[in-house]
Amino acid sequence: MESQRSFEQYARVVAVALLVIGCFLVLAPFLGAILFAGVLCLSTWPAYAALRARWRGRGTAAALALVIGMAIALVVPVALAAQSLVVHSASVVDLVRGYIDGNTSLALPDFVRGLPLVGNAINDYWNLLLQSREELVALAKRMADPAKTLAVTLGTGLANGLVQILIALFVAFFFYRDGERVASLLAESMVRLAGPEHGALLTATAQSAVKGVVYGLIGTAFAQALVALVGFAIAGVPGALILAALTFILSLVPMGPVFIWGGAAAWLYFQGHTGWAIFMVVYGVAVISSVDNFIKPILMSRAGNLSMLLVVLGVFGGAIAFGFIGLFVGPALLAVTWNLTKTWLEVEAVEEAK
Repeated sequence: MESQRSFEQYARVVAVALLVIGCFLVLAPFLGAILFAGVLCLSTWPAYAALRARWRGRGTAAALALVIGMAIALVVPVALAAQSLVVHSASVVDLVRGYIDGNTSLALPDFVRGLPLVGNAINDYWNLLLQSREELVALAKRMADPAKTLAVTLGTGLANGLVQILIALFVAFFFYRDGERVASLLAESMVRLAGPEHGALLTATAQSAVKGVVYGLIGTAFAQALVALVGFAIAGVPGALILAALTFILSLVPMGPVFIWGGAAAWLYFQGHTGWAIFMVVYGVAVISSVDNFIKPILMSRAGNLSMLLVVLGVFGGAIAFGFIGLFVGPALLAVTWNLTKTWLEVEAVEEAK
């Protein structure tokens, strides 16, 4: 009799394990999108609740309105960036290669040569490189095709990220609509794991960490894209909207926007607009980059006092693990884990002190 009960217990364990493995295999392709949907819903739930209350409890309409708004805010920049990389990368590379082939003077601008202390050294090193101009031109030609391939690959990656964002928004609609039920399940799970006294505290800590990441990363990305759009428009850089979309994407990576406004400044200089090139550099350093240096720490500290090291590791690790949307999911996961661990240790320390 006991052997039969043991067999039944083992059979139940095996059956549950097989079900868990099967569910994981089914959901694995969408795991990143599901996590991203959870991050979006958790950080924007107050807006959904206010909108639902204003519309007299119409939760489905409120969820649909929020999802459409987030689709416009997230999908449009990513789609523009992907389209630009895939369609225009070859022409940009060919333009640079043609400029190198036909240009007889690659002298540095006067403002670079006139920099205090370092201007002469930079100019001497540049002239040393120009002495082997044929090798430089040959290297540029050899790098042209790999550069095209890299740009197309990046554009394809953004297109895949666009699909993941659309899946995440589809999942987010149901998370909003059935949010109370999901929230009660999560709260009950936290209570069972951490006890009735600390379950609510850990839940609030996780929510604060997610808000910090979303407000810090996405808020800063929108701010940098907006000020970059203004700067590109003032300087007369073509494709200002697409460049602003690329700024939005690269702002998730430390020092990423520098490549966009720096490239715009280089284009202005090579077109003979030295004054506008100088303006673009000054504007990029003083305005675009200052958004990342000042606004991001303020937004993230208000919502959770998060470590920038965790954010940086989460951005790159999340991108490797989940693709494009890992830029958002990775920092959120690390921030939640770190804050929950810190809160749990603090609670344990207080209980031991008693």
